[in-house]
Amino acid sequence: MKIKHVISLLEELAPLSYSESFDNTGLLVGDANAAVSGILVTLDTLEDVVDEAIEKNCNLIVSFHPIVFSGLKKLTGKTYVERVVQKAIKNDIAIFSNHTALDNSWNGVNAMICEKLGLQNRKILIPQSETIKKLITFVPSKDAENVRNALFSAGAGTIGNYENCSFNIKGNGSFKGNEAANPMIGKKGEIHFEEEIQIGVTFEKHLQNEILKSLFIAHPYEEVAYEITTLENLNQHLGMGMIGELKTPMDETEFLHFIKTTMKTDCVRYSPLLKKPIKRVAVLGGSGSFAIPNAKSAGADVFISADFKYHDFFKAENTLLLADIGHYESEQFTKDLLHSFLKKKMTNFAPSLSASRVLLSQINTNPISYL
Repeated sequence: MKIKHVISLLEELAPLSYSESFDNTGLLVGDANAAVSGILVTLDTLEDVVDEAIEKNCNLIVSFHPIVFSGLKKLTGKTYVERVVQKAIKNDIAIFSNHTALDNSWNGVNAMICEKLGLQNRKILIPQSETIKKLITFVPSKDAENVRNALFSAGAGTIGNYENCSFNIKGNGSFKGNEAANPMIGKKGEIHFEEEIQIGVTFEKHLQNEILKSLFIAHPYEEVAYEITTLENLNQHLGMGMIGELKTPMDETEFLHFIKTTMKTDCVRYSPLLKKPIKRVAVLGGSGSFAIPNAKSAGADVFISADFKYHDFFKAENTLLLADIGHYESEQFTKDLLHSFLKKKMTNFAPSLSASRVLLSQINTNPISYL
């Protein structure tokens, strides 16, 4: 199994096309065509982690956070980032990161927090826009079912909890082939009218190549007429943060102790208590102060995130409770998610690379200690 095959599996969980524009995701170091000897999963790639990969004969590090975030102009070993990259290159170790792609995934970082807290009725807090596309194509009536099914098989026509969704309109299409044409029906140089079905389906943008490939294979015409447009609809299963509900409401102080224990943090910084029960809980792993207005609009009783600054706490404005549990603490279970996902995939799809060669890093990469 090659590194590029592992990346393809990881993109099933979190397609890289949904990474935020400021981010640096994907294969950061290494050769995608190299064979995989072992995979080490970590939250951060530090020198100790690279040493661990060397010791355990893992030539691929799957790291949630990217070690290279902005451009590197020099590789002299003066910074921890440069030293990590140098050591990885010297030892033929590849480094892959999916950071905000996993942040935006329905089954990603925030889903793990919701699972730990036992939240129900989950929804995306900040849905992404312009990630849903619409395909319209025109097919002879007798071939419409075959083309529709091919599009469905490629992932088109899924809307929320529904699959195989399409809209179909009967009509008459016309065309006239020139001397270089090889029409399936009609004659060269003569205009031809054909009873056709206009098929319309929506799909998530990362599926576009596969859907077009399936369309071209299934469609009977030499020249396939189709249109693709980007919709402004929000994607209800893709985006930053999540909001859900506790099965049973909790007192504020009780809830703060609950998240301190459950999220294994030594410190919870919080805004003034409001003396009301906690039911609706918004979460966002990592730095989440930008989402305070969204948590308010969603009717959250509490917003759990990290890296709030002094003035961010004023933004609670007696409408919700803000709880800062720490950056590392909010994302610490992410590596467990990646590790579990890859082990299952290796068992099903890569018998040549035993699931036992997918290892969880034992290095604690949290740079912050509490007194």
